[in-house]
Amino acid sequence: MTDPFDLTGTIAVVTGASGHLGPAMVAALAEAGATVHAVARNAERLAAAMLPLREAGLDVVDAPCDVTSPQWADLLSAVTAEHGRLDVLLNNAHIGHGGSLRTATEEQFDEAYALAVKSTWHGIGAARPGLRAAAAAGGSPVVVNVSSMYGLVAPDPRLYDTEEGRNPPYYGAVKAALVQLTRYAAAELGPEGIRVNSITPGPFPARAAQADPAFLRRLAGRTMLERIGRPDDLQTAVLFLASPASRFVTGINVPVDGGWTAW
Repeated sequence: MTDPFDLTGTIAVVTGASGHLGPAMVAALAEAGATVHAVARNAERLAAAMLPLREAGLDVVDAPCDVTSPQWADLLSAVTAEHGRLDVLLNNAHIGHGGSLRTATEEQFDEAYALAVKSTWHGIGAARPGLRAAAAAGGSPVVVNVSSMYGLVAPDPRLYDTEEGRNPPYYGAVKAALVQLTRYAAAELGPEGIRVNSITPGPFPARAAQADPAFLRRLAGRTMLERIGRPDDLQTAVLFLASPASRFVTGINVPVDGGWTAW
């Protein structure tokens, strides 16, 4: 049998590639043999995040781009033109502010919606020709959207020391929208042989938050496994959804949250 997780020859695009979780997702695909176009707004930060992967011999291409700009569609069209297909589009771009209902601003809601939801919608549209080409060639192309546990459940304000440090309301709102957009797109694109799924990470606190051991203990205590997530904990879910191993899987959301949303 051929390896169902082998991505040799696969062409992938990953957004949010320079963030806390992005490099591990890029590595998961590239280590399985994919050529990965890594996307992030800040070119210098992207280059620094991807350098260790390239030094390890992985086929990773820096693709600096603001996914809220018209250049996002141009980039996806260029990738399709270069390779003749697109097998994986992983939408991971997000914004990382804190706040509450009282402190959130209209501008923050607009920014979060544009970055998480509108860019995903635009990206699916621009990637569709490449995904169709991959399906026509006998592949099982897929869009993978990265949601959050706070798209399924509310953040508990008691976990946070300050109002400014809480998870803000627009974050969960746009992540919930991504799960529904995943279902909608899966239904529409299924007849074309294109799959669409989402992943819901649980507590994967950013590096800055990890400087507070008490906060980490509170987060860990809310999971069934009594620990926080590590970026590499997402790799097997990404690889499964991106590979032929999940060729009959579409329209689903996969929580990778240590049981947080199952209580």
